[in-house]
Amino acid sequence: MSRYTGPKLRIIRRLGDLPGLISRNFQSRYYHRNRSPGQHGHRKKRKLKTYTRRLMEKQRLRFNYGISEKQMINYVKLAKKMKGATSLNLLQLLEMRLDNIIFRLGLASTIITARQYVNHGHFNVNGLSVSIPSYHCKPKDIISIKENSKLKQQLKIKAVPRHILPLYRNRGQILRIANRSSVFLRINELYVVEFYSRKI
Repeated sequence: MSRYTGPKLRIIRRLGDLPGLISRNFQSRYYHRNRSPGQHGHRKKRKLKTYTRRLMEKQRLRFNYGISEKQMINYVKLAKKMKGATSLNLLQLLEMRLDNIIFRLGLASTIITARQYVNHGHFNVNGLSVSIPSYHCKPKDIISIKENSKLKQQLKIKAVPRHILPLYRNRGQILRIANRSSVFLRINELYVVEFYSRKI
């Protein structure tokens, strides 16, 4: 599985707020039932076991960034090899993906939309065309919209995190690697690392 194409509101109701999966405007309109999906979603929730919590946090991270299980395992392996805390390294690797940077710049309503824009070749990185959504961006990289792209007409500047310089003249620059406070998603990343600790 490389991309989830099923019903997204079911995922939101099961796992909670995922800003990268569905736009906030859509969520505020339709996410009014504070219960789990399905016929018995109204029943009182049981106390979750530790394994279930870890699994849910892993699923939240996966669905928010729109990555497959295989990609997730590869990111955890890479995060373990890096210096520092594995949990923070994992979040930084996911935050510095090109599709996520475009989403955080406010050029796409979701990460899924940002991925499609990258696949269709709407963006340059340091003046060169990049069509790989998982491209790892680095500090001082300049992301710009191509001159002939129709995206310029849809441009809406939103609030951006501190590690990215806001768009001016259809471009943005990465100032530094994302830190924990700039991560948009509310998640316990330690649970994710613990989930994979016995598998990797």
